[in-house]
Amino acid sequence: RRTEQTRKRAGAKDKDSLAQLPVMDAALALLRDGKPTRQLLKTLAPDEVRILKGLNLLTSHPVLYVCNVDEGDAATGNDQTRRVEELAKAEGAETVIISARIEEEIAQMPEAEQPEYLEMNGLSESGLDRLIAAGYRLLDLITYFTAGPKETRAWTIVKGTKAPGAAGVIHTDFERGFIRAQTIAFNDYVTLGGEVAAKEAGKARDEGKEYVVHDGDVMLFKFNT
Repeated sequence: RRTEQTRKRAGAKDKDSLAQLPVMDAALALLRDGKPTRQLLKTLAPDEVRILKGLNLLTSHPVLYVCNVDEGDAATGNDQTRRVEELAKAEGAETVIISARIEEEIAQMPEAEQPEYLEMNGLSESGLDRLIAAGYRLLDLITYFTAGPKETRAWTIVKGTKAPGAAGVIHTDFERGFIRAQTIAFNDYVTLGGEVAAKEAGKARDEGKEYVVHDGDVMLFKFNT
């Protein structure tokens, strides 16, 4: 019914309806075929993605399949996980393979011993880390950092957020009075050994209001109160 109402308004040259109708028709075609509308997300333009999400369709929500396997299958998966991966790919979903047994062992051992244990099982990172990363990808989230003499903190923002919006996650005053943001790429910060060395190497840059924050950026905001 909503599609037909939109079609009538589009016939009357309503601008919003003209933009919405192709997305609604594509979503309806998938639903009639028994397929989730999230399959459209990779084919739509950003404005069309916003329209689809605005429809609040259950099958447009992101889905993550988590497969729990024996320790021996944690690195390579097995026939069952491959079937799940095929299903997920067809649906536009993601799959993460973990071994709850390995995760339990990791949780009980010192952090310094964890990499060696993971390597023994053919893994480079824990299942929990991969699960978190997959969740971020599905939700279009990224992380930036603030680093000071007392603490370093990670802040979560939506991918595509500009510098003032990222500052607003810390405090609304930061966004309201935003001037600029000293920004260092994560790899430069780690490789060079911190802010001072990055500055000396010319890797610290000032970014303005239109800067789109990148995953891992280390930022220091300048703002008016």
